Amino acid sequence: MMKKIMFSKITYRAAIMAFSLFAASCSSDDGNVFDTPDIPQQENPDGEPNEEEEVATLVFNEGDPSNDIVVAEASGEVGTEVPGRVIFTSTDLTQRRMYITQNIGGSGDMPFNNFDLDSDDLKKATKADGSIDLDGATKKEIDFTFSLPVPDIDNGEIVYSFWTTTGKGDFRDPTKRKALGVGTITVTVGNGNNPDAEVMSFTDVQLFAPAQDGTTESFFSFLEQPDTEDDHIYRINEGPEFRAYWDFGYYYGASGVSADDKATLASASTFNESFGFFVDGLEPDDSEDDAENEELNEMFFQLSVKTGADFDAITMASELDSIEKTDFQKFTNINAGDVIEFVDNYGKKGLIKVTAIEPGFDNNDYIMFDVKIQP
Repeated sequence: MMKKIMFSKITYRAAIMAFSLFAASCSSDDGNVFDTPDIPQQENPDGEPNEEEEVATLVFNEGDPSNDIVVAEASGEVGTEVPGRVIFTSTDLTQRRMYITQNIGGSGDMPFNNFDLDSDDLKKATKADGSIDLDGATKKEIDFTFSLPVPDIDNGEIVYSFWTTTGKGDFRDPTKRKALGVGTITVTVGNGNNPDAEVMSFTDVQLFAPAQDGTTESFFSFLEQPDTEDDHIYRINEGPEFRAYWDFGYYYGASGVSADDKATLASASTFNESFGFFVDGLEPDDSEDDAENEELNEMFFQLSVKTGADFDAITMASELDSIEKTDFQKFTNINAGDVIEFVDNYGKKGLIKVTAIEPGFDNNDYIMFDVKIQP
């Protein structure tokens, strides 16, 4: 069955960043990927050039932070783009990746990695997790100007956040291996007042019982996998770049530790121990970068007193505030019709409504569910 994802009011994919900064030499080790382009000067109705437009600019300087600019603002109209500039300079630290998120109308930070990269060379500017690969000269000094799209909202703020890391980071945790940042550029639309936050909804999510070779789609993440069409489902053997995305996985007990578990959801952090079987891709091997520092997401479950009808009626994020965090990182012996409460690794609260289970541990056996989570 096809999996669908719905964002209640906002279509994130409508916001595509046009990186005018990228040059054909972006994968070169001795060139600067992020050469700052000239911003065309606009003319007024009399044909005379206007004064140079002020560009929202962030500045981080590890060696001399006295002139850092950590917050910048701009205003824009729907359907346009607002120029922004980022200047990050490091001395002792080596900046290896840049992470960018976008928060539209207070609906929550989402990875911003829909770069318009057409050629094979340009594609090398992004890592598999959607972060920007700061190769060559950019590891110490970044100075680039880009376009910030203004999505279709009546009133509110679009907040873009930027930070660099010394290695593989996490879109939902800017502190992980952070080098410089976090800086934010806020684009105001209309009166700038954000609407009340609605839940983020996923329907017809299907996870399969895990295969030993890790080829099954057994993990789910609230973060979308880069370069895919609304895909929040992950194969286990996709490995190093994506483990930090995983929130929870599915297995069906067969023998050993999980003999009595039957249909089970378990956090990424405890999945391997809970499942009790070695599956390729579940844990890093010694050949992977930062293998010893791998941190997988925790998630905490409990059975809800809410019914399926209650689940269907929920539309606002505040309706999930009453959910309490438990100590249980797996939920087992699941039945179709169950509604499960959870709190994720980042404190977001939500509900899972189980709609179908094909019992068994064969690779075509599965669980299907809907999710609602605070953005």
